[in-house]
Amino acid sequence: MKRIILTGGGTAGHVTPNIALLPRLKELQYDIHYIGSYHGIEKELIEQFGIPYHGISSGKLRRYFSIQNFTDPFRVIKGLGEAKKLVKILNPDVIFSKGGFVSVPVVLAGKGRHVPTIIHESDMTPGLANKLSIPSATKVCCNFPETLTHLPEGKAILTGSPIRQELLSGDKYKAKEFLKFTSDKPVIMVVGGSLGSVAVNEAVRSVLPELLKTFQVIHLCGKGKLDESLKGMEGYAQFEYVKEELKDLFALTDIVISRAGANAICELLALHKPNLLIPLSVNASRGDQILNARSFERQGYSIVLEEESLSKESLLNSIMSLYKNRTSYIDAMKNSPQQNSIDTIIDLIETAANK
Repeated sequence: MKRIILTGGGTAGHVTPNIALLPRLKELQYDIHYIGSYHGIEKELIEQFGIPYHGISSGKLRRYFSIQNFTDPFRVIKGLGEAKKLVKILNPDVIFSKGGFVSVPVVLAGKGRHVPTIIHESDMTPGLANKLSIPSATKVCCNFPETLTHLPEGKAILTGSPIRQELLSGDKYKAKEFLKFTSDKPVIMVVGGSLGSVAVNEAVRSVLPELLKTFQVIHLCGKGKLDESLKGMEGYAQFEYVKEELKDLFALTDIVISRAGANAICELLALHKPNLLIPLSVNASRGDQILNARSFERQGYSIVLEEESLSKESLLNSIMSLYKNRTSYIDAMKNSPQQNSIDTIIDLIETAANK
């Protein structure tokens, strides 16, 4: 039986692609282990699948001043020692890393034991953690054609992001019953990321009276971000988040308004959902969401409305344009070369493990 170590953490986006690979890896009878931080979100997400989970110490290498910059290097050094011990004991045939700072010691430990390692980079340009790991990688998977120019020649492969296959099996009739929506109006889903987006939430709510004349709206607004004054409004359903019902809600949805996190937009691509992307501003991030969104726009998958240009008028005009031209966006997504990301990545894992 071949053994694989999966690693990645810090945010859900560094874990869910690993989860998407689990069914195929189990079909192929891999002995699967996961290395993450002691108390990160990855521990909670992975343990529900019954996979052995191994915690290591993890720190963050920041480009900006923080008092934690004085203590985190010691956590990183400790984590490297722990990762070396685990990789020696587990003796895997291959490592797959989704990134995040907890993955760096695991990748370095794998290199020290001559274990082939495959890395996945979600964003247009590699983050610091993956930059540190790439020299030790056998192959580097990516989501965007433009990313290939930022990666070493011979290592980079355009795969797209592994998507949870259950999202493709939704039932729109179940969703309609769950939401008490009618059949006479199309449906918009608003997704602000796992924590929600104040800017997106406020913008959507400011145009609700106009939107509800034409559409019904599903609003996934994030933990603690419900608006009690809008409860019971006909044609409007708000949730902090949904889990089991998400696949059904997607099946019912005609167009999506979303932030531009790489995994989120790759799910929209796989589901062929025309989308309006409102990326995090460069003031609130390293600008990766803007780059992600513009790439999808160039490929004909999305309309982009940057946060600095967000107003009632610009939001309504963008939504109406997206819905009017939705067929062209669907056709572009159906013709995307990134439709079989799980198969492509599993082939890379198999090739590496069999060596």
